[in-house]
Amino acid sequence: MKLQCDVEVVSRMLPTYGMKNRGKGARAVLSIGRHVDKTTQHHNIYLMICTAKDRTGSKYKLKENIETFFTRFVEEGKATVRLKEPAVDICLSKADANSLKNFLSAARLAHRGNDTDSLPLSTLTPVRARDVEKPKKKLTIVSKKDYPLTSNFPYSLEQLQVSYCKLSRVDMRMLSLKALRRLDLSNNNIKKLPDTIGDLGCLAELILHNNHLETFSEALCLSSLQRTLQHLDLSQNRLQALPPHFCQLRELINLKMDNNGLVWLPFRISHLSKLRFLSAAHNQLSLLPGDFRKLTLENLDLFGNPFAHPNPLDHTIQLTFPLTLQEMAARAVANLRIPYGPHLIPAHLCQDLELAKTCDCGCTCVNYYIKTAVSMNLHLVSHTVVLVDDMGGTDAPVQRHFCSLSCYSEFLDQCLQRGLR
Repeated sequence: MKLQCDVEVVSRMLPTYGMKNRGKGARAVLSIGRHVDKTTQHHNIYLMICTAKDRTGSKYKLKENIETFFTRFVEEGKATVRLKEPAVDICLSKADANSLKNFLSAARLAHRGNDTDSLPLSTLTPVRARDVEKPKKKLTIVSKKDYPLTSNFPYSLEQLQVSYCKLSRVDMRMLSLKALRRLDLSNNNIKKLPDTIGDLGCLAELILHNNHLETFSEALCLSSLQRTLQHLDLSQNRLQALPPHFCQLRELINLKMDNNGLVWLPFRISHLSKLRFLSAAHNQLSLLPGDFRKLTLENLDLFGNPFAHPNPLDHTIQLTFPLTLQEMAARAVANLRIPYGPHLIPAHLCQDLELAKTCDCGCTCVNYYIKTAVSMNLHLVSHTVVLVDDMGGTDAPVQRHFCSLSCYSEFLDQCLQRGLR
C-alpha cells in the first residue's frame, strides 16, 4: 500500500522547547509494509515515509501506536495521523482523496493488529528520485504513441493538452484532475462531451478546436463552469445550435465558434457581460439576436456568414387581440421582476420566460410579438471588427421584437424620419 502526497512530520514536543514547526510539507511516498523489529526480532507493520532528502525513508510502528486520525478534510486530500511514540503528527496534504481514504483504512487495520493478512502491504525499500519529485503541473501529449494507457495522469496537473491522438471520447481519467485549469483536446475525433466535465471546479480554459462535436450539453452550462470558464474554443466542429442556457457561462471572456454550422447565436448573448473576444466566422448565420446590441467587445469576427439584407418593412406578426391571459401574466412577471421557478409555476412556463424578448419600449414580450430585422454597424459593439464580407462591410442584420402594433409603428416612423432607403 503506497500513497503519494505532501507530508510534514510535526513533533508535539516542539512547544515545550519554545520552537515552532516550519509549516511546509515535502513531496513524499508513504508505504505500509512489514519490517523486522530490532528489539523483539518480530515482524511488525510499519509506516515508511520517503522524501527527496531522505529516500531511504523513516519508519514508524503502527500496531497499537496511533492515537487518533484527523479526517475532517479528507475529501480535499488532507488528513493527519497522530502517533503515540514518537509524539509526532504526520500531516498529509495534496493527496488523491480516494487513495487517501484507502491508505487511512489500511493504517487503521495495521493499528488494530487484526486481519493484517488481508492488507495490501508494500516492500519497504528506498524510492526512486522521480517518485518524490515536485508535482507535475503541465503535460503535453501530441502523439498517440505517447498517450498513457496503463498509468494515470499526474493528479497535480493544472494544464493538460492531448492533441492528435484520435480520441473519440473524453478519457474519464482526465475528469479526476481536480486542479485542472486548462484542458486542450484539440485536433481529435470527439463527438460528445461528458456532463462530468462540469465537475472540474477550477477549469478556466477548454479548447475543443477541430473535433466532431455535434452538441454542447445544457448540463455543462448549468455546472460549476458557470463560475470558472473564461476561454472556450469550439471552432471547427459540427455544431448547428447552442443550448438555451449557454449564456449561463457568464465568466466567458473569449469565445471561438468558427467553422461550424451555427444558424443562430444564443438568444440571451448579452448575459455574457464579461465577453470581450467573439469569433463566429464561417457559419450559417443569417441574422444576429436582438441582445447582440448590448455587448461590449474588443474584437469581433463574423466573416463568411450568409447575412441577409434586412428591410424593417418585412416583418412577422405573432400577436392576438386581446392577448392571452398566459401572455399577460408572463409579461407581468418579467416586467415587475417577480421571482419565479419550477416550484411555483410549470417548468415550460419558466422556459418561456427564460426566452422572453425585450421591446424597444423596455417592456417584455414572451410568445406574442412583431419581429423584424435592421442593419447595425458592428463597431457599435466592438472596438475591432473583422470585415463581414469581401466588400469591406461591417454591417450585419440584428433581430428586433416589438410588444405591440403601436411600438412597431413608432419604430417605422423613426426609420422614415432618418430617411429609409
